[in-house]
Amino acid sequence: MKRDFANWIATFRDSIATYSYYVDFGKVYGNVDNIKIELNILNSLIGSKNIKNDFEKLLEKYPETLKCIPILLAVRNSEICVSDESGTTQFDFATQIHSISDYAMFMEKSGLFDLLQNHLVGNLLDYVTGVETGLDSNGRKNRGGHLMEDLVESFIKKTGFEKGKNYFKEMYIHEISEKWGIDLSAISNQGKMEKRFDYVIKTKNQIYVIETNFYGGGGSKLNETSRSYKTLAQEIETIDGVTFVWFTDGNGWISARHNLEETFDVMEHIYCIADMENDVMERVFK
Repeated sequence: MKRDFANWIATFRDSIATYSYYVDFGKVYGNVDNIKIELNILNSLIGSKNIKNDFEKLLEKYPETLKCIPILLAVRNSEICVSDESGTTQFDFATQIHSISDYAMFMEKSGLFDLLQNHLVGNLLDYVTGVETGLDSNGRKNRGGHLMEDLVESFIKKTGFEKGKNYFKEMYIHEISEKWGIDLSAISNQGKMEKRFDYVIKTKNQIYVIETNFYGGGGSKLNETSRSYKTLAQEIETIDGVTFVWFTDGNGWISARHNLEETFDVMEHIYCIADMENDVMERVFK
């Protein structure tokens, strides 16, 4: 029976965010714990009356504290490039390649001496925990991309497939070809394009290559995705024993519904979260 697109897209959801989506506190605490000894040493500078001299003495005795400096500026890289009227300088905080006085100059001009000397922070462990929390929130986009993958995988497992046995995560075209001896040149531009599928399911008679995504917001990327998956589905239809399955969802599609509908009309195996909840995998993966 032909499915109705309007009814299908009406089930799309605003969000699939989990509790840990907003901040990965385990990662935050782990990052802080890795430098807690050095941060506690730097705590001795808080409120210093002669902070430049105290910093130089501290760095001379505890050079390992240098690696903490970038995170105090909410920078994850161990190298920081700065420019002023005298030119551009690349400061390395992983190894002490500059003079102690150069690092002291950096602390002064970056405002870190003022932060420490004037009690603008009370404890660097607490301060860095806050910095790490803010930086981790920037990772939501990446975590969001994995949320749909994880959700689809949970339904794959629920259907009875076992990872590494009859379902596989993140497989490239050449890996699929080598593992099952199948010619996928129709979708690899004669071996010139190396695409990776989110999941691959192998049943007795069929190989299912799977893509997953969730779009909470709109944008031009959705139209491009819809068109490219439509083309991909048509190319894979020419390969015996291989089926393309696309799991997607999210109200971001509302703004690109016409492109999605074009793909929906020609692609047999395009499904949403509601479909998975209604056991579509059991009916499709045979």
